[in-house]
Amino acid sequence: MTPNAAPYATLTGAGAKRLADSAARIVVVGSGGWLGLATLEALHGLLGGDFARRVVCFGSEERDLTLRGGLAVRQAPLESIAQLPPMATLVLHLAFLTQEKAREMPTAQYIRANEAISGQVLAALDTIGTEALFVPSSGAVYLVDDREAEASKRIYGSLKLKDEARFARWAHTSGRRAVIARVFNLSGPYINKQSSYALASFIADALAHRKITITATRPVLRSYVAINELMSVVFALMTETSRDVVPFDTAGDRSYEMAEIAELVQDVLGARRGVDRPPLLDEAPDRYLGDGTIFRDLRSRSGVQPVEFPDQIRQTALFMARSDETLWDCPTAAGSPQAF
Repeated sequence: MTPNAAPYATLTGAGAKRLADSAARIVVVGSGGWLGLATLEALHGLLGGDFARRVVCFGSEERDLTLRGGLAVRQAPLESIAQLPPMATLVLHLAFLTQEKAREMPTAQYIRANEAISGQVLAALDTIGTEALFVPSSGAVYLVDDREAEASKRIYGSLKLKDEARFARWAHTSGRRAVIARVFNLSGPYINKQSSYALASFIADALAHRKITITATRPVLRSYVAINELMSVVFALMTETSRDVVPFDTAGDRSYEMAEIAELVQDVLGARRGVDRPPLLDEAPDRYLGDGTIFRDLRSRSGVQPVEFPDQIRQTALFMARSDETLWDCPTAAGSPQAF
């Protein structure tokens, strides 16, 4: 196995060894987003000098992506993906306009944009020699029929369900493998949208030695999985030889209430300034939690060690404390909603 080439957490377990020992090409679609950049860093740490030869990146436009340590990775426009020569390939389909875009864009435009992205990926899979595919779905698929959920979450979730079905059909029809993870809450380097993610917001406050303020007036429960832990499981599944569809929810080993998360962030970072929270007016908790039963079994079977939540906080804070925002806040092409 190639030695770890970077001083950051990388992929672990049986899948990491199989990946390093194989000759498969790795195609990352949506390489400029949070999950894409973190995965590229983990792959570079695993593959070292083989990274440039084996990893190919695609996004909404041609540009250079800069990772920690100064590594520059070239991203090609998605429309050129079908030009890749055919060979054994693992495809990570990470490109999708986020729920925030569903709030900002007209619904029809948002749907068309995501359908176009997935259509381009689907059309290229057989042509380029795809052996296995990873599609990150979302816990929002469980909110599609929840009339109390925000409309943007229902739209986003419905499109993720369509993607699940679309790529599962491809796997069944072609006799290939599809790994589908319904992602709930992640942690780790290249985290973006600090104001949207509670964990990032709390860490930003702690790093700035500010008091953490929680606005929720009901209990809010979340559990977190480190990106490197998730992708270690994903690559273990993608490099297995069986041909099927593997769906699972992501979930940490336990859930935390928001006040507990805030306190733990301050403890881990040594920045105790206190936590403000209004009185709880509703006892019914806000639960955004996956069923981790399958994920934990897959993780154990793959020899992947869980990243404990305090370590997840440290890894996320290390990136946020040392990184320029332009490294991970993916720029949008002027006038284009399709940047990813």
